Amino acid sequence: MLTQGEENWARAYYRNTTGRALDGVLTLMGPGGRTVQIRCVVGARDEPASCETPRETGRSPAGYTAVAEFAGRGGEGPLLLRVGSNSGTVTGS
Repeated sequence: MLTQGEENWARAYYRNTTGRALDGVLTLMGPGGRTVQIRCVVGARDEPASCETPRETGRSPAGYTAVAEFAGRGGEGPLLLRVGSNSGTVTGS
């Protein structure tokens, strides 16, 4: 989950070392039930890459979360990874 000014969006960085292409789904969930989802084809190469959703403008970042999921192409094989953004309050000293 990323924020810049009044824009909010989700980005997932990945590196595919499986030797086969994967499907990725990145979902940005916002206040009021708003959801933006994008599918990313993850090539069968061991190179760093990223996938990101379109930016939502004019809304507070409060209440936004993101989830990235990676699995075999076309639903073949198990879900390999699911990761979500932090939704708790960050405090520090």
